[in-house]
Amino acid sequence: MQKSVRYNEGHALYLALLARKEGTKRGYLSKKTAETNRWHEKWFALYQNVLFYFEGEQSARPAGMYMLEGCNCERVPAPKGCSAGSAKDAALDKQHYFTVLFGHEGQKPLELRCDDEVDGDEWVEAIHQASYSDILIEREVLMQKYIHLVQIVETEKIAANQLRHQLEDQDTEIERLKSEIVALNKTKEKMRPYQGNQEDEDPDIKKIKKVQSFMRGWLCRRKWKTIVQDYICSPHAESMRKRNQIVFNMVEAESEYVHQLYVLVNCFLRPLRMAASSKKPPISHDDVSSIFLNSETIMFLHEIFHQGLKARIANWPTLILADLFDILLPMLNIYQEFVRNHQYSLQVLANCKQNRDFDKLLKQYEANPACEGRMLETFLTYPMFQIPRYIITLHELLAHTPHEHVERKSLEFAKSKLEELSRVMHDEVSDTENIRKNLAIERTIVEGCDILLDTSQTFIRQGSLIQVPSVERGKLSKVRLGSLSLKKEGERQCFLFTKHFLICTRSSGGKLHLLK
Repeated sequence: MQKSVRYNEGHALYLALLARKEGTKRGYLSKKTAETNRWHEKWFALYQNVLFYFEGEQSARPAGMYMLEGCNCERVPAPKGCSAGSAKDAALDKQHYFTVLFGHEGQKPLELRCDDEVDGDEWVEAIHQASYSDILIEREVLMQKYIHLVQIVETEKIAANQLRHQLEDQDTEIERLKSEIVALNKTKEKMRPYQGNQEDEDPDIKKIKKVQSFMRGWLCRRKWKTIVQDYICSPHAESMRKRNQIVFNMVEAESEYVHQLYVLVNCFLRPLRMAASSKKPPISHDDVSSIFLNSETIMFLHEIFHQGLKARIANWPTLILADLFDILLPMLNIYQEFVRNHQYSLQVLANCKQNRDFDKLLKQYEANPACEGRMLETFLTYPMFQIPRYIITLHELLAHTPHEHVERKSLEFAKSKLEELSRVMHDEVSDTENIRKNLAIERTIVEGCDILLDTSQTFIRQGSLIQVPSVERGKLSKVRLGSLSLKKEGERQCFLFTKHFLICTRSSGGKLHLLK
């Protein structure tokens, strides 16, 4: 839920002054008044998520202001009255119109126009990005990166001091070796008179030395080849190959998860927000917020994490992932809010589906090819399993990471934090799974079943049973498991819940119908 903001006149004048000097976008636009439906030219200035307008560019006090947090801006065609006629109508027809839709109930849209198409596109894009919550998220990400870079600098300083001490020790060793070389050269000078002249060496001896040199080179190359082949077949190399494969699979899974969140936000959340702002809304803004919770924020978080993973893959075979998890872990607490309210989210969705207009609109959204036949409940459940998926991936990654590896401790810390977060979320998962199962069964019944929308009942089991006709006392009837005659006995698809027992028949097309 968006919190209310209070302004006094001093705050408004100060922000208006900043907007005039440092505004993201400034310029003249025509504004349509709600009372007279006339267009008046004003000078507008956009600062963060507040839009000011002035009577003129030199005006000191703003004539009005709009809060853009949670709004939507889109281009609209020219009004029908400006199609043809006088020169004035022709000039109006060349204007470029766009509308700002606010996320508050009862607030009328803001209709604007400008002369230049490029200027209109820039205004629409600037209003789209005027979100204070996005700025806070970006600031948090940059702060985490700054802290990580400070840690790296401190580590580099320690390493530099150690390297400096090693260089001093190496200089001492070099001086010692130089003195030994001088002593050896003196000994060699003393022994030179006793050595024969190499120029007068026997040709056969030269050939023998050449063959010996060739054999030494061949043996050295063979030894190195054996060393390389032994390493390729060693357990350490096999472990590194499996570790790289786990990382590649994690990148693919993260890409698929980001796509699922993108479909949830762009095929369901944002269209339903627009529908809630219509004249006859099939759903309210509060219900939209209760159903989707903070799924849009989760999508932005994982888009950043996915970009970081792709950057690491570009530096293969050097795969360092611990710093990415260090940035991701402090932000995963947003999943607690999602899991804690997920059961209520499915309850609100079940209540909204009783509205025929909403149910019809939802089926239209689910028919989108991007959904691939999946329902809204399926997309709302995907974030519930992301934390366990990270735990499994880190467990497999640690199984193939040597104990002396530079990332070992960081990965173990990330795994322990994720397991702690998963234990907190575990109690919320079972209830949401039961509601999702009930809704899935309700979708398979052609006539629908209102009693399955009761979220207090629990699914127990399902299966096929043979319904036999009643018999007289003392007489037995034979049950045939082969071809069934509906006059005597019939196969029924049954669903058992804590409060109800549903009996359905299956038609030739495979659809289920409630038994009358």
